[in-house]
Amino acid sequence: MQADTNRFSWFEVPDDIKKLLILAAQTWENTSESEKYIQEALAKTGENTDVLVAAYRFFYYKNNYVLALQTTDKLLDKIKEAEKFPDDWDELQPILVNRQEDPQIRLYLNAYAASGLVLAKLGAIEQATKISARVKEIAQNNDFGAGFLLDILTRPAEEDD
Repeated sequence: MQADTNRFSWFEVPDDIKKLLILAAQTWENTSESEKYIQEALAKTGENTDVLVAAYRFFYYKNNYVLALQTTDKLLDKIKEAEKFPDDWDELQPILVNRQEDPQIRLYLNAYAASGLVLAKLGAIEQATKISARVKEIAQNNDFGAGFLLDILTRPAEEDD
């Protein structure tokens, strides 16, 4: 298969990684083959942020929620380490609120909200609700979709008539 890496000039990874991601997209219908390309891209990049995001999306849309969650966890850990975030939420929250327009913080909040969605898909409703509430509290304009998920997770069951 031909992989034209020039089509994705905005995607800042080496051409060999772009080729792997393109091959994963081109072989989408063959899950085992496409996943092989994603895993190879992850192995070769040392967990590049852009590749982690691409891998998360791949795993999510392939309904492989366990790997999607592992990928978001890696992305969150990578940003946490780079930004030297505290472990305690009460210390972290004001940092996220004050810097929520910073691209790296937006990526962190997106990944954190995504982990809440994946946890909900995996049946960890309490954890998903906690994450969604935290993200909604930070981004009250619902930039990250956490408010919608929180509403779904906490909405009382409708009664059957």
